[in-house]
Amino acid sequence: MYGDFAYVYDLLTDDVGYSGWADYIESLFSKFCENKPRLVLDLACGTGSLTIELAKRGYDMIGFDISPDMLSCAMEKSSQMNLPVLWICQDMRSFELYGTVDAIVCCLDGLNYIKNSMDLTKVFSLAGNYLNPGGVFLFDLSTPYKLEKKIGDNLFYEIRDDIAYLWRNKYCRKDRILTLDLTFFIRQDGDLYRRIEEQQEQKAWDINEVIPIMEKSGLKFLDVFEAFTENPPVKTSQRYFFIARKK
Repeated sequence: MYGDFAYVYDLLTDDVGYSGWADYIESLFSKFCENKPRLVLDLACGTGSLTIELAKRGYDMIGFDISPDMLSCAMEKSSQMNLPVLWICQDMRSFELYGTVDAIVCCLDGLNYIKNSMDLTKVFSLAGNYLNPGGVFLFDLSTPYKLEKKIGDNLFYEIRDDIAYLWRNKYCRKDRILTLDLTFFIRQDGDLYRRIEEQQEQKAWDINEVIPIMEKSGLKFLDVFEAFTENPPVKTSQRYFFIARKK
């Protein structure tokens, strides 16, 4: 997953307001942390756009991702900005650190790619293990409503000057797994286009599944909001934002 896709990821997410994401994360730090975190780990950081935004705000950042291609893009961006981010290629289900951190974040559907309870338990247990006492874990999940009703079995496409894509989706209600088939056409020279194909799967996690797994994994559930608010989620919420603390 994420091989050649890494090189078009930033083009396709150029409408994501990373500054707004960082604002929201900082508001939750202020609400739930006794002291402002200094050292922050970003799990499933992708090409590092959010990691870099937080680094620009003065946090000492560590970015983890399973894809070396994604991290290569992240390293190039942080190097151009002269930001001292530590990038590490590891699987969030089995990662290791040399010490503990003050906070962990995992955003933009990172945990939707965890598809079973055993693996989710591993992630939560490791998060609890590497958090300092009182440290917080903030993460989002695209909701079952979004994956089934808004994306579901739909087809999306976009055509730009230098890139076009087709995004086909298939939702399995039995397993609550969304399969995404992505086809990209990237302009090379003249009328020549390079074709890239990518398949991904995301799990539609329910709040009532996530909280018990969290609680038995060394984390204390603090709250869950409709993303970018401090309101409880509703049936049509498209993104949850969870806050947990090391027990």
